[in-house]
Amino acid sequence: MNTTAPEVEVLQIVRAEHHDPFHILGAHPVEIGGGAAVAVRAFLPHAASVEVLTDFDEPAAMSRIHPEGFFEAVFMNRDRLFPYRLRLSGYEGHSWTIIDPYSFWPILTDFDIHLLAEGSHLRAYDKLGAHIMDVGDVRGVLFAVWAPNASRVSVIGDFNSWDGRRHPMRSRPPSGMWELFIPGLESGEKYKYEVRSRAGDYVVQKADPFAFYSELRPRTASIVHDLSQYAWGDSEWLERRAEHNGFDKPISAYEVHLGSWKRHTDESNSWLNYRELAHELVDYVQDMGFTHVELLPVSEHPLDASWGYQTTGYYSVTSRYGAPQDFQYFVDYCHRNGIGVILDWVPAHFPMDEHGLRFFDGTYLYEHEDPRLGRHQDWGTSIFNYGRTEVRNFLIANALFWFDKYHVDGLRVDAVASMLYLDYSRKHGEWIPNRYGGRENLEAISFIRDLNTLVHGQYPNVLTIAEESTAWPSVTHPVHLGGLGFSLKWNMGWMHDTLVYFSKDPIYRKYHHNSLTFAVWYAFSENFVLVFSHDEVVHMKGSMIGKMPGDEWQKFANLRALYSFMFAFPGKKLLFMGNEFGQWAEWSNDRSLDWYLLRYEPHQRLQKCVRDLNRLYRELPQFHSTDFQHWGFRWIDFADSDQSVISFERRGQDPEDTIMVVGNFTPVPRPDYRIGLDRCGTYDVIFNSDSGYYGGSNYGNWGVVSAREGGFQGRPASVVLDLPPLAVMYLRRRSAVRF
Repeated sequence: MNTTAPEVEVLQIVRAEHHDPFHILGAHPVEIGGGAAVAVRAFLPHAASVEVLTDFDEPAAMSRIHPEGFFEAVFMNRDRLFPYRLRLSGYEGHSWTIIDPYSFWPILTDFDIHLLAEGSHLRAYDKLGAHIMDVGDVRGVLFAVWAPNASRVSVIGDFNSWDGRRHPMRSRPPSGMWELFIPGLESGEKYKYEVRSRAGDYVVQKADPFAFYSELRPRTASIVHDLSQYAWGDSEWLERRAEHNGFDKPISAYEVHLGSWKRHTDESNSWLNYRELAHELVDYVQDMGFTHVELLPVSEHPLDASWGYQTTGYYSVTSRYGAPQDFQYFVDYCHRNGIGVILDWVPAHFPMDEHGLRFFDGTYLYEHEDPRLGRHQDWGTSIFNYGRTEVRNFLIANALFWFDKYHVDGLRVDAVASMLYLDYSRKHGEWIPNRYGGRENLEAISFIRDLNTLVHGQYPNVLTIAEESTAWPSVTHPVHLGGLGFSLKWNMGWMHDTLVYFSKDPIYRKYHHNSLTFAVWYAFSENFVLVFSHDEVVHMKGSMIGKMPGDEWQKFANLRALYSFMFAFPGKKLLFMGNEFGQWAEWSNDRSLDWYLLRYEPHQRLQKCVRDLNRLYRELPQFHSTDFQHWGFRWIDFADSDQSVISFERRGQDPEDTIMVVGNFTPVPRPDYRIGLDRCGTYDVIFNSDSGYYGGSNYGNWGVVSAREGGFQGRPASVVLDLPPLAVMYLRRRSAVRF
């Protein structure tokens, strides 16, 4: 049939091969017989017939110029484009009217495109992805995606029967961005991008990297969602965030996997949703005295067993427990009840699922092509290309997104060591040195520094926390002083050495005394968090209570002593769920914690001990205000390995107000144990982990003790104590006389 459309382009549209669909679809000025005209073209394979509706004429029937459903109508004697709508008639006789997506001009501004291509768009999530908006008086959804090596990208979904021919996107060269505004779509629409690559005959359906919501596994579609509808009530918390996250404030985090902390008790064994978790978890955390919750990753992931650490939806809160507004409610409720929220975040790697980021446009776009740079052999995942500006922008904007849209208080960055070292978990020949021949990943280091600089610049009172297990220097030092710029760092060395010590039968502990004391030598080199995390109770490592030696009484006594030592030692605190009441079984993501154990007295009493430790840690500035100042800690005696006893002081901003900590890590009571002190005075015994209230033997000093004249251990005064077995005591100076 006669048509103004080039036949080759019509075929490209029909075959879903056209790189620039706006060049042929929509309304275009044409010349026919020397006269001006406007041709309106549409590809509508689901329509039996189509009419063009205008404000100036009767409906104009469109001609089917290709049997697959390519239509055209020509308006003679028209020298300007005009608004129009399309009325479609189906094969079953019904009709409906649409606004043509190809009748709109580009919506992303040149400045947005410039920033996105430059990798400096801090709110990239406001431009890329799916956004409900009004264009003029037309409501719809703008889709935008980065795929520079695609020859064609289409939006597919329920609204077009997942047909990649129906909604090909506009290319925005040379940036590699694609966009399309589709009128009439609303929140809740399921969609993906169908990508045809320039590199070979490769066509794939991809989830939206910037999607705000995703289907529950095993389904993988993205879902259009508006995050602006939730009415927040946490303004007071945000204004006073510095009072909760300050280095001189108590930070005691309860680490939680939302899917297994607690489940419904019926036969379904189903998850609690975000709103149920908000009330039950916050009530529990408040009662236990924790200051923050730290959540294993809540971004969307396809495999439950990955615990969220293999992320496919970096901007999608997982649909396992509800919708995005439900998680906003969770954070809001935490804040309104005085609890901070920290998220685990995974910029180190991503899984190879076909719908995810891997090989996104038929090329290695987000990752390195060379497996020596781009693949984690241990985890079977891909490594981000931190040297690519758009990839850095994707990740940095994602970090800012969680603070902006979800008001979180911190990000704990997973697997930082794997980012810093090119030879991480690799043998000789399996990695590529940097340009100087070294093993440091220079691009990742630069990315981390930029990340921390921008996060703290945009949100000054939030926390970034590194899970970094090596001796990399200055992890928590400012970037301008050569550091990586993190707020805090997990103290993996302290955790390892302490567990080695406490796992030993007490009779052998004197040979491992250094494991208990060595950490002080580097305790103030970084801003440390002392952690007993999920990593210590999985992969056949057993539970915390199971690691302790001895009979049942000794196991609980050992664990009370361990936690008492932890809460007194310099550094912020983190305890994984279940550790606080002595979960016997190794943690499993597939079931709830064993809450029934709290019917039994030993578990109840251990829980009371942790509750009181949190209370003392929060209330006593000696235990938190000088965590990162060396003068806040002073050994009294670290050398009594034969009796497995240590003693030290914790000092707050007022050096006169001191707490003495004494630990006896054998099951042998030690009466009349003398400790040297600088001052005479009265000490209140404010805590004894051997108290019968906690399940102990009630041995030791109670009430007050007095330090008297009489030099010992090179000091002018001393105090005599009765040390309980497998226990730690805290004593606070009430009054003092300086010599």
